[in-house]
This record gives sequence, structure tokens and C-alpha cells, in this order.
Amino acid sequence: MKRFHVHIAVNNLQDNIQFYSLLFGTEPAVSKSDYAKWMLDDPYINFAISARGSKAGLDHVGIQVDSAEELNEINQRLTQATFPAAEQTNAQCCYATSNKNWTVDPQGIPWETFHSLTTIPTFGQDTSIPVKTESCCAS
Repeated sequence: MKRFHVHIAVNNLQDNIQFYSLLFGTEPAVSKSDYAKWMLDDPYINFAISARGSKAGLDHVGIQVDSAEELNEINQRLTQATFPAAEQTNAQCCYATSNKNWTVDPQGIPWETFHSLTTIPTFGQDTSIPVKTESCCAS
């Protein structure tokens, strides 16, 4: 199964946690001093915010998958596109270790497809990707 993913960089984490908790009708599934994530079933979305972006606004969008096979399937489609693509294995980002594929749409919006492998105790900083000047975890 695939889950839509949106990550927004915010100026004030607590104000945004309050806003999105009211909007979604639930508290975040993950709440850290610099990051919060809602794993919603209705709508089926992984919605994350962090105080780590270079500027407030949309950081990236993506698709979270449940298996390596689903990730490979999407990656095969991305490699057929004419846009830049990058693969990351065991990337440590956003309190998780994940295998990822990145691309960028015609407007320049970064798209991430990923399969999370495990949680980690720190925000992490994955390697820089060629399709965006900063990764989702840049300080």
C-alpha cells in the first residue's frame, strides 16, 4: 500500500502542531522538539512539519511505500522520466532510516519515494541529493 507524504518547513513548530492537530482532529504520531508527523488513515497521508527548512513552506512531497518491491516499481518509472533522479540507501532522516528515491517535477518541487526501515533517536541528516540543493534534513 502507498501513503501520500507531504513535508512542510515551518517557522513556529508549536503553533503549527496546534493548527494541524485541530485540522486533522488528532495529535501527531511523532512529536519532537524540531519535528512532528501525523500518520493519518483518513486521508491516508504521512504529513510532516519541521523547523529545519531553509525557509518556511513546502519542503517536498512524496509517496511512502510498505516494501522494497513497491519502491523498486516506482523507481523504475522514475528512471524512465527525463528529470534528474537519485537513489539513497539507508538514509537517516526525519527520525527514520529509509531507502529513498528522489526526483523533481517540472516546477522544481522535490518528490521523494521511500520505504522506512526503522526509527532512530535523532533527526538524522541524509546525504545531499542532486535534484535539490538541500535534503529534507538539512539544518
